[in-house]
Amino acid sequence: MKHPSSALASVVCLFPLALPLSVGAWERGEVTFASIEKKAHALAAKDYQAVDRDALPVWMKELSYDQYRCIRFLPERSLWGADKLPFSTQFFHPGYLFREPVLLHEFTATHQQEIRFSQDYFEYGDLVGDHTEMRGEAGWAGFKFLTDFAGKGPIDEFAVFQGASYWRALGRETRYGLSARGLAIDTGVNGGPEEFPRFSEFWLGKPQEGSKQVRLFALLDSPSVAGAYELSMVPGDDTVLSVKAVLFPRKAVKRFGVAPLSSMYWFGENSKRRFDDFRPEVHDSDGLVIHMASGEKMWRPITNDTGRLDFSFFAGDHVKGFGLAQRDRRFSAYEDGEAAYHLRPSAWIEPTNDWGKGKVMLMEIPTVRELDDNIVATWVPDETPQPGQRYEFSYKQHWTLRGDLANAGGHVVATRTGVHEWEPDQRTVIVEFAGGQLNEVKNAAELTPQIEICGEAGEKMKVKFANVQKMEGDRWRVGILLSPNKEGGKLSEVGPAEMRCSLKKGEDHLTETWVYRIQP
Repeated sequence: MKHPSSALASVVCLFPLALPLSVGAWERGEVTFASIEKKAHALAAKDYQAVDRDALPVWMKELSYDQYRCIRFLPERSLWGADKLPFSTQFFHPGYLFREPVLLHEFTATHQQEIRFSQDYFEYGDLVGDHTEMRGEAGWAGFKFLTDFAGKGPIDEFAVFQGASYWRALGRETRYGLSARGLAIDTGVNGGPEEFPRFSEFWLGKPQEGSKQVRLFALLDSPSVAGAYELSMVPGDDTVLSVKAVLFPRKAVKRFGVAPLSSMYWFGENSKRRFDDFRPEVHDSDGLVIHMASGEKMWRPITNDTGRLDFSFFAGDHVKGFGLAQRDRRFSAYEDGEAAYHLRPSAWIEPTNDWGKGKVMLMEIPTVRELDDNIVATWVPDETPQPGQRYEFSYKQHWTLRGDLANAGGHVVATRTGVHEWEPDQRTVIVEFAGGQLNEVKNAAELTPQIEICGEAGEKMKVKFANVQKMEGDRWRVGILLSPNKEGGKLSEVGPAEMRCSLKKGEDHLTETWVYRIQP
């Protein structure tokens, strides 16, 4: 982001006309990543101070869902709104579930000021009732950025920061779906509690006229770690965030999750468990995409079939990228005009510094409803940062409607599986590929499926039959029939098995690798 170079421009920045009189005094001084890192380092040297969740006025703490929704931010109070800049910011009221307020600041090239909570920013609906009681500085629940995507209006939001270290972002004409986090700590470790670090303080950079990006700094805090973050956001058809972080652990943790993504998967085309619902599929994401340093590109469909907590780990050195994708963009796949799952974005993480050795972790939590974020994907470094160390990482985060996030070309477009009642010990698996060099293939005889069943359970299972079939819409279907190796064996006795499948033409690999856990 460019800053004003002249003294006059710096002075002009000191009067954000859209703000009410609840801003603090302007202070001279630069806000830089180095200055926020210094704050984080000092914070980590102190004992963690938990936020008093009971400090808010009673009426804020007791707000119901409907009451909270009745509190509306006044658009005319938008930060930078009256300045006619490319971006504006609106704030979220504390209360309801959001009882850990954050501090907000605005900064320019030469100055900064605190943005203090004021009820003047909001319209309170009739459901809210008496809201006069205040106790000191209430802080904020979060904020969102808005822009004019098309340059012709209207103004639409493209990023939200609210709760713990969560944020969500949008590209043009998409709907909110999965979320990102600043950090994941002890996620899924031995069934123990997960620690949720929180952004306790933000510095919002005032954009210049004609700016293509907006920038912020954030201070992260938790019992185990303190950290400094810088995020630069460029909205568009694909909205791209550049993230830089430096962390200072206070104490040792068991699992450290870098660039975590959280999503929802209830059921889909590959689900064995069906629910009494009119919709064919319900999910924010339907698969994990990984681009390994070796060049291999993988697709792991998400499941919610086992009724238990499941993990998948994909080890690698210097991973090139990973992400959670919503691949099926047909409305007919979801039949939900309100939730618009076909417009939920995919998110792709692209490391921009050396992440070293580690693994991509996929955690699938069983759920019986669509309200739960039950999917986590994150990078887990082999060497967990220790107290006293400085740990730095950076990445780009792409929010997009694209499903082929790793640019594999030939990619998986459907996964289906089932058992015939007359053959209960044979499982059919269907994998459909499309795109890339597959578009140049004329007939199925040119393609060879590469199928592998891995691990101890794989030694007890065999591919009884496999073929390739051309389908409508330039899709190529691989049909696989699995059965126990042992004559007269039972699939139920085999146990889960890891399976891989891809398509080749001669010696050329035309597709990404489909990776799946078969549940006999």
